[in-house]
Amino acid sequence: MHSINATIAVAIFVVVYGVIISEKLHRAVVSLAGAVIIIAFGILTQAEAIKGIDFNTLGLMLGMMIIVIITRRSGVFEYIAIKAAKVAKGDPVKILILLSVITAVLSAFMGSVTVALLIVPVTFSITDRLNVNPGGFLLCEIISSNIGGTCTPVGDPPNMLIGSATHLQFMDFVANLTPVILAILAVTIVLILLIYRSKLKVNEEDKMKVMELNEFESIKDWLILKKSLAVLALTIAGFFFQQALHLQTATIALVGAVLLMVITKEEPEDVLLSVEWPTLFFFIGLFILVESLVKVGVINYIAQESLALTQGSFPLTLLLILWMSGILSAFVDNIPFVTAMIPLIKDIGALTGMPLDPLWWSLALGTCLGGNGTLIGASANVVVAGISEKQGYSITFMRYFKVGFPLMLVSLLICTVYVYFKYLC
Repeated sequence: MHSINATIAVAIFVVVYGVIISEKLHRAVVSLAGAVIIIAFGILTQAEAIKGIDFNTLGLMLGMMIIVIITRRSGVFEYIAIKAAKVAKGDPVKILILLSVITAVLSAFMGSVTVALLIVPVTFSITDRLNVNPGGFLLCEIISSNIGGTCTPVGDPPNMLIGSATHLQFMDFVANLTPVILAILAVTIVLILLIYRSKLKVNEEDKMKVMELNEFESIKDWLILKKSLAVLALTIAGFFFQQALHLQTATIALVGAVLLMVITKEEPEDVLLSVEWPTLFFFIGLFILVESLVKVGVINYIAQESLALTQGSFPLTLLLILWMSGILSAFVDNIPFVTAMIPLIKDIGALTGMPLDPLWWSLALGTCLGGNGTLIGASANVVVAGISEKQGYSITFMRYFKVGFPLMLVSLLICTVYVYFKYLC
């Protein structure tokens, strides 16, 4: 590890993180400022900085944002909002549970970021009609999207990396991760209901207003609806057959976005103006900052020193990977962390002969669930925060941290019990 550059990179990262927490400046401006300083100090060249940006993640987010923006114009989200509220008979507790489960299930197949883009507009439509605070709904959906995305190799970027670097198949992820994910989802929803129970009260008059609504009247354009749902279905199918198509998720999402813009003949200026550009540029800055930590060896150093503590013990290695991945992924983007951990875990297997599959599951659980710890821990978190800000509801770093971090620790405790009895007994 290069001591001088490492010290500078860590100092810049800490300062940037501190300013983000203080919320004195917009997080997109702060992360981009940090990225520029990293390049100005020569820690990364411009070419290295650009190389560190995960364009697959950005392309996936951009493509799905465009699809959602156009789809939203049909009024389908209003339809879903009214239908969900009526099924739950206007009860905010039942609505929260319903939306959380839907979010988790869809995230396993469509990706946590995509589902966040779809569900958040629905949530605001419901909470506005019921005149209830959206905070508990949004937080539960953020966490549920990351929990659900843990189940499959297409649900969350860390799992995509693990799946491509190993022999593990789609059903391997489902079989090994779904049981514990179901338990974590149930516990999380119960705890959030307890935390927000005082804010989930609605009078009978507001409930009746919801029950009197006609969901079909919310559909503004049936033609756009049909075209949007068709393209969305094709895009999801593309994710399912990604390996057979030999295409990255960003390519599939962008193909869907362009196709939808062509067949609906929407004005590109109108569509692109609605894209969450601050969110995308926040990630660009963050990717560059983390790439600097990777280059100077900080992430690799932390991983190696932590694994050295286990002295070749399989149980300790298994649990250390789970907790180290979980805690660090809450504060450092999990994509470069997983990238650094994959070769290390392979080396551990070669040197010690310990079984690798359980280590991969610990890494997947830790990195995906660890993203729930802070507002910038996972892509879905930042996307929801960006959309919420436009809707007039600000999810601050500390507001999220006070609830999200303890819930993340609970999920890691449940995972600890799970991996112990499944792989160590």
